[in-house]
Amino acid sequence: MKTLDPDILATLIASRNQAYAPYSGFMVSALVESVDGRHFAGTNVETAHYKSICAEASAISAMVCAGRRRIAAVYILAGNRPTPPCGDCRQRILEFAEPDTRIVLIDPDGRIAKSYSIDELLPDAFGPNNLAG
Repeated sequence: MKTLDPDILATLIASRNQAYAPYSGFMVSALVESVDGRHFAGTNVETAHYKSICAEASAISAMVCAGRRRIAAVYILAGNRPTPPCGDCRQRILEFAEPDTRIVLIDPDGRIAKSYSIDELLPDAFGPNNLAG
């Protein structure tokens, strides 16, 4: 397994430790790297009515708020095992992905467990290109 950049891992761990998951106990963090190399962290936030914000959505929102629109990579660290993004977050990632965007799952020991391209993660996806005139 490949090792992860220590700064990215430290950010993921710190972010995951801030997760608000009182109902599921499933704490997740994500770090989005924009194409210009900036990093944006996010964590999951649950609410009593079970409509949560995923870590990936949180990180993408931070990136967009900072004026960035293109993702180079997404790193995801969950509590107990490498966990891929949910369907909604796959669609969110697609919206800002480049053809070579990588989605990287991190194991509990901080190692890269799996890495996908956006096409591998979401084959035959419906995205912005489908709406072009």
